[in-house]
Amino acid sequence: MEKTVMATVEGKTIYSSDLDILIKQLPQEQANQFLTREGRRQLLEELIAQELFYLEGKEAKAEETEEFKKMVKNAEEKLLKTHMIAQFMKDITIPEEDIQKFYSENPDQFIAPDSIRASHILLPAEQQAIDIIAEIKAGKTFEDAAKEYSVCPSKDNGGDLSYFSKGQMVPEFEAAAFALEVGQMTEVPVKTQFGFHVIKLTDRKESQTIPYDEIKDNAGSFLLRQKQNIAFIGKVEDLKKKYKVEIQNGL
Repeated sequence: MEKTVMATVEGKTIYSSDLDILIKQLPQEQANQFLTREGRRQLLEELIAQELFYLEGKEAKAEETEEFKKMVKNAEEKLLKTHMIAQFMKDITIPEEDIQKFYSENPDQFIAPDSIRASHILLPAEQQAIDIIAEIKAGKTFEDAAKEYSVCPSKDNGGDLSYFSKGQMVPEFEAAAFALEVGQMTEVPVKTQFGFHVIKLTDRKESQTIPYDEIKDNAGSFLLRQKQNIAFIGKVEDLKKKYKVEIQNGL
């Protein structure tokens, strides 16, 4: 695949792919500013500047200074520590049967609590909510009213908030929603810190055991971290017997 040359600095080529790689390494919000033509130009200037400083450093033989050698040594030590820990950890795995055993022996940890599914219409004023309740009772569908009047982003889905359990919503909203029967709507507006809500309950789920296939990845990750921590502590204790360790200052 042909590479697009963006610039050359004393014979060193900077390709478009170099910019792409750098952008992918940035946090999303920061990366977004470099996706435009002007943004990529700024990033290219930054890479050129780095190459220029590198050339100046080579000309000045900065790598031969004691300061630079100390920096290299510190970086090498950090990389070696990280590498050795990663090598130790990668050999630790969790067999499928261990996950299944943990799942079967700890059923209380895999119970989904009672949950409900509700839709709402959020309004800034109480009278608006009262008027909308009247409109819905007169024949307007809840979903159409949500799309037309709600100031919550859920309006695009007809006010649907999907499933939630107790503790996930503000107390006033939660109390009103859980008190409804499936298909029922609140008769009066519900006031919260966000405004006034008209709430409709669309489904209810009793607490149930989460199926193994839905939880095995999370359970496996939990067991792996647990096993890694135990193995890490054990390895450190073994190494303390091999290498001399002295802790000072009474800590």
